[in-house]
Amino acid sequence: MFGTWSKRAVSLTAVVTARTVTHTTTRTFACVPAVPLPDINRFNTHLLRVLANPSDKTAAPFRKHSAAAGASATASPTTWVPRPGSALKKPPPANRVLIVGSGGLSIGQAGEFDYSGSQAIKALKEEGVSTILVNPNIATIQTGKDLADVVYFVPANPEYIEYVIEKEKPDGILLAFGGQTALNCGVALHHNGVLEKYGVKVLGTPVRTLELSEDRDLFAQALKDIGIPVAQSTAVSSVEDALAAAETIGYPVIVRAAYALGGLGSGFAHNAAELRSLATSSLSLSPQLLVERSMKGWKELEYEVVRDAENNCITVCNMENFDPLGTHTGDSIVIAPSQTLSDAEYHMLRSAAIKIIRHLGVVGECNVQYALSPDSMEYAVIEVNARLSRSSALASKATGYPLAFVAAKIALGASLPDLRNSVTRTTTANFEPSLDYVVTKMPRWDLSKFQHVSRRIGSSMKSVGEVMGIGRTWEESLQKAIRMVDPSFEGFQSLPFEDLDTALSEPTDRRLFAVGSAMLDKGYSVDKVHDLTKIDKWFLHKLQNLVDTRTELAKYTGPASAENPTASEAAIPEPLLKLAKQRGFSDAQIARQTKTTEMAVRALRKHHGIIPVVKRIDTLAAEFPADTNYLYMTYNGSTDDVTFEDHGIVVLGSGVYRIGSSVEFDWCGVSCIQSLRHLGYKTVMVNYNPETVSTDFDECDRLYFEELSLERVLDIYEREHASGCVVSVGGQLPQNIALPLHSAGVNVLGTSPIDVDRAEDREKFSRTLDETGVDQPEWKELTDTAEAFAFADRVTYPVLVRPSYVLSGAAMNVAHSREDLDRFLKLATDVSPLHPIVITKFIQGAQELDVDAVALDGKLQVYAVSQHIEDAGVHSGDATLVLPPLLEGEKGASTSTDPDGVGIRGLTPQIVADCKAVAEKLAAAFNITGPFNMQLILSRSPASAAVQTHTLKVIECNIRASRSFPFVSKTLAANFIDIATRAITRHPSLVAALPKSDPMLDRAAVPYKSVKVPVFSWTRLAGADPFLGVEMASTGEVACFGTDVHEAYLTGIIANHNAAFKTLPLPKGSAIVIAADKLTHATEATSIVRTLTESGYKVLAANDNTNTILNANLPIFARDTDLADRRVARAAYQNENVAAVFSIAKARPASIEDPLYLLRRSAVDLAIPIVNEPKTAYLLANAIRDYAVEGRDKRDAVKPWHHWVAHNMPETEKKGAAAA
Repeated sequence: MFGTWSKRAVSLTAVVTARTVTHTTTRTFACVPAVPLPDINRFNTHLLRVLANPSDKTAAPFRKHSAAAGASATASPTTWVPRPGSALKKPPPANRVLIVGSGGLSIGQAGEFDYSGSQAIKALKEEGVSTILVNPNIATIQTGKDLADVVYFVPANPEYIEYVIEKEKPDGILLAFGGQTALNCGVALHHNGVLEKYGVKVLGTPVRTLELSEDRDLFAQALKDIGIPVAQSTAVSSVEDALAAAETIGYPVIVRAAYALGGLGSGFAHNAAELRSLATSSLSLSPQLLVERSMKGWKELEYEVVRDAENNCITVCNMENFDPLGTHTGDSIVIAPSQTLSDAEYHMLRSAAIKIIRHLGVVGECNVQYALSPDSMEYAVIEVNARLSRSSALASKATGYPLAFVAAKIALGASLPDLRNSVTRTTTANFEPSLDYVVTKMPRWDLSKFQHVSRRIGSSMKSVGEVMGIGRTWEESLQKAIRMVDPSFEGFQSLPFEDLDTALSEPTDRRLFAVGSAMLDKGYSVDKVHDLTKIDKWFLHKLQNLVDTRTELAKYTGPASAENPTASEAAIPEPLLKLAKQRGFSDAQIARQTKTTEMAVRALRKHHGIIPVVKRIDTLAAEFPADTNYLYMTYNGSTDDVTFEDHGIVVLGSGVYRIGSSVEFDWCGVSCIQSLRHLGYKTVMVNYNPETVSTDFDECDRLYFEELSLERVLDIYEREHASGCVVSVGGQLPQNIALPLHSAGVNVLGTSPIDVDRAEDREKFSRTLDETGVDQPEWKELTDTAEAFAFADRVTYPVLVRPSYVLSGAAMNVAHSREDLDRFLKLATDVSPLHPIVITKFIQGAQELDVDAVALDGKLQVYAVSQHIEDAGVHSGDATLVLPPLLEGEKGASTSTDPDGVGIRGLTPQIVADCKAVAEKLAAAFNITGPFNMQLILSRSPASAAVQTHTLKVIECNIRASRSFPFVSKTLAANFIDIATRAITRHPSLVAALPKSDPMLDRAAVPYKSVKVPVFSWTRLAGADPFLGVEMASTGEVACFGTDVHEAYLTGIIANHNAAFKTLPLPKGSAIVIAADKLTHATEATSIVRTLTESGYKVLAANDNTNTILNANLPIFARDTDLADRRVARAAYQNENVAAVFSIAKARPASIEDPLYLLRRSAVDLAIPIVNEPKTAYLLANAIRDYAVEGRDKRDAVKPWHHWVAHNMPETEKKGAAAA
């Protein structure tokens, strides 16, 4: 009966909504506020009334039965009664639900799962369901105190989740909101009998369906059963079987790994040799491979589909890859909705997607990926993700349809017609969005940070982030996206290539700019570019429009100044200027073509009245009124969709995720918005990252999905008549435009941009430190190599080298000798006055400390000192942090009996007090109001010295929030961003928000340790050396708590799913390979070997040189073995039963032939756990001994967050935690 109502509603809606947009389908309940009605006749009457008056938004969500009937159906004195606004017709299937998070961010699994998990928690709380979250990623918004009822910062793996289930007694579990990590955990828990043992129900898509979509062979068979074509393929579990399958299918083939995320373990093989190497590596990461026919050159498309338990099914969004099949969708430019499909192709794939999701039995959200022949209607399904994915987050932000929220409600038993779309507020969730705009997703890569990494992209994802540009034309959308990826790009442009045709035919992270070079510089035709790239001609013709516009602009000269923009004799014609803006050209881009300045072009277009209009993300394609705060700007429109009366505070987000700026800054931005709203201010968020919570519809009063450029922020600030702008919570990107914004008259809240500039400019900063009496390492900016050698000789080696322009990704390096310096200078292509080089004295054996703080008018309000486990020389983003810092005498700190330089030296209360004093001096010197971060080098006299002395040197001060702000805030239960927000708004509640005591000196308030562990994505970056240095390489982080540093660190290492430690302690009797070089501290290395041996492990030396350095006679691992051959390497590791590699060498090798490079790289490729720094190796060895020898129990660390921080919580929060 219910299905009949849906069909009737479809037909009535179709009659009224005649206008269509690109690939729009009939939408069920597209604009109908529905009410509970007892029969179909009354429903139809109501439907006609609402269609006649679509602005009526007062009705409650429609349910199959009236609220009264639903309540009486299970009548009893204690019967379940739906909460106000509930979408459920019966009690939820579980009252206490465990949500499995995705853990630390890595390539292939990033911030999109913070967004989806946060939405799931909100959906469950709305229905009165208690939530327990397991996620060790301390930087996420979902692990904040205001979302889940209980949070566990423990590993998201089957072992620890069972511990949590045992303690918390949930009766339901959600597996679809934590990426591949959660899905794999759920399948393992199901097969291990844990869920059945504790009576835990899997909500939403059943485990059998998850297995069906992940097991490549079962999946292919399931689709064949319903006549859906899949690529010819064979599932295998050995290298020999893979070779046999390829012979049958024919080369080239693509290999896909089961139970893997982001295409990990996949790739193309053109012959048996390539397949053997690929399959050997892939089988170390996954138990099963699918060898399938290659369809390179076909179109790749995706459909996001939603199904509820009552079999209602809709397609929310379809997306098309700019790049043809062969490039992983995470590495491809993606356009939504699709632009090049015929109506027949669109509906053919839509129907197939619905057929698939119904046959598989998905309950919730599902992503279907297709390959479509460009020359016929032939298609094949590539894969199905029966969970929320990266594409789901993109689809949600592209359409305004809250996929994760809806999927969570469906998991609780709601049906699509019952649910109101919480974004539009005028429709049910049972509709398919129609768009009057187009979005372009573009990936961000950071491959240049890594040596030996190929720039070629293929079926295994390499990008670290993505952006989404919104426009009314594809040209506008694309050019926005290009600038969002990197502000140094002005839009569609060219880059130099030695072999342009190869750059076009073989995809790399820069292929779009190769297309730009071909079309802008070389005059290649659309047909020629298509022949080389197989990119659809529709897109190439649009790019030709940009070429033509740029050519036309170059004929004119822009205004000489912003003060008199119309004075030029060869002024840009107004129609051309408007056309350029409609095609996405920025003011800076136009200025470059017309030989003027950005502000002069801005003045000229404003003189002509060419200003962008503000549009809503309108899922109803403007056919009916939509009420949403989700906005973008465009020059392809005539009127604004909103009025501007709020005068809110603009908060600039962090932009694209990249190495060095990730979810940590999204937490800062969201925390700032939440604090502002709590204090009564209206808020405007500007960001363009579809993976983030900050770009969620319900976090701010107004959200602009827009560029973080000077031009666009000024546009928004002026249109909103904003009262202020916050630039200090989004990382370096907003900070870079702080001074120009200030110069343009923007009220930048917090520290003055003039003072920020004094800290950002190296010369000014150094001068201020000298004037303030704060010490710093000796440094000099040099303009020729002779000066560089002279300076290094004077200050003595080692020195830190920072070239301004380099090749091969070697941006910063530590030179330990004249030979090292000569090699690094040769990487710098042009040391000159235009490209100076900075050399700093590197202090060997020093400790590094991070200080995060908040000040008001130059007076320190709160601070935290985090200690690096690693010695100075490892980038702070790659360092392991412990908070509160280790003090002398605490467990885990080296003792007076340890030789000098061995172990982790504890701080003294005086050192901590001196760090605070330096923070106070810098806060005053730069008149700081708001957040700031300092990095200090601590040099000390040897522990054995009779008189102990120490010095602190400042190496950096960022007058903004840092990536460690969420870590210190959650560790100390004091939200530093909330405090900073109260400071920059000068709110009288600031004093009440401060901690009652100094948590750095009052150890009774923090009787625990929290350790932040970096997450690396080495497996994704073929050829990269897993080596730590001064250039950041990590993609994420996790943090865990413990009563001491050993407990917290061991738990954190297990939580780091990319570290490959499946379990700790390692199996007794297994082998550990240790590698050292001439810079290794031999006494410390010997101590590590002794500890591992005493713990029951066999220690092998990597080579004879390691034995010489250690003065040992350890057995040699894989002597005379070619570790570059992965088949041979795999046998070597298996034969010796190697459980881990401890590489404590300190010199970065010059080539890929270096034996220690081959050891590290082969370990990563074959999923052997690796520790690549001596201090963390020492810490882990001692932590393992605690568990392997002394019998510590890992369960002791499994405690909820509120348990750890209870001593430091405000009284109001303690009561809430106790209730939870």
